[in-house]
Amino acid sequence: MMNYPNITIPLRSEHLWRYTSWKRIHPTNVDEIPTADPVKFSEGEDSKIEDSDEIARSFIHSVSKICKRINLVGENKEVDLRCSGHICAGELEINSKGDSSLILRISGDAGWTGIRLIGTVSGNLSVAVVNDLSKDGHFLRAEDWTINRDSSLEFATLSVGGFLNKSDIRVKLAGKGAELRAGIASNGHASRHDDHHFEIDHSIGHTTSSLVMHAACSGSSHSIGTGLLKIADGSDGSDAAQVFRNLLLSEKARAEAIPELEVLADDVKAAHGAASAPIDENQLHYLSSRGLSKSQASSLIVEGFLMDAFRHVKNDIVVDCLRTRLLVHLECLING
Repeated sequence: MMNYPNITIPLRSEHLWRYTSWKRIHPTNVDEIPTADPVKFSEGEDSKIEDSDEIARSFIHSVSKICKRINLVGENKEVDLRCSGHICAGELEINSKGDSSLILRISGDAGWTGIRLIGTVSGNLSVAVVNDLSKDGHFLRAEDWTINRDSSLEFATLSVGGFLNKSDIRVKLAGKGAELRAGIASNGHASRHDDHHFEIDHSIGHTTSSLVMHAACSGSSHSIGTGLLKIADGSDGSDAAQVFRNLLLSEKARAEAIPELEVLADDVKAAHGAASAPIDENQLHYLSSRGLSKSQASSLIVEGFLMDAFRHVKNDIVVDCLRTRLLVHLECLING
């Protein structure tokens, strides 16, 4: 296994790094392994996970001084990840059994934050990941999830923090009856850059996945959503779909939506779609006629649009957490 910095620097032409190059997201020079402060986890046992041949995962592993493990057995937990210092990094291992929920809140004023996560699901797990980092921070996130036989993962991300964000999330459906329901909501404002790559691997048949990503972009912000859906040879009976929708709130805002399919099996259902549109002026006019200011009306439309990304998430604890944090964020934007 090659370790950083022996891994070849990826080219901008590669799908994963097309919109956020490795040079841009790296906190220093690409041939350096800088010193990093550890992420402060509100709970978890000490653990250790192996290095990776993938560059982002290997780099975070190389600079991290802390790794925690959270074991869930039919319970609900909330864990805070506090990030501070010039460079901050940490690794997290999650093992879930039974019916559980987990809320991960990532916050702090670190200049650069790197978080690597490995999760295994046996049973039913609902997860919310909230990016609430300071508005000037850079954030690199790499996650690998495995869903075992007859198990399900509800995966929800609310991304409102950080200035430059790059997320690489990969999920493997490893047993028959495995199911993934994923939703990502990103709110772009000012010149915020938010790049999400989501890879779903149907490595075995009779598995199900759905991915919904909604991005609302104002100012000169830039949202990127790339989805790679892979259905392996012989994985008959797989059912997969991914949808990307972008709401453009200004002329300078940009949004990319690139769903991709790699289907090698015959008897499957695989669908994808992408759409971008400006805010509905009729909706704005109606809400304004009800006494709302333009900014309040726009905020209400954005709230509904972003929360719709979590339409397949059924866990009330997770949904309520996401809605509360989104409302606070939107109110802060209105009040400056």
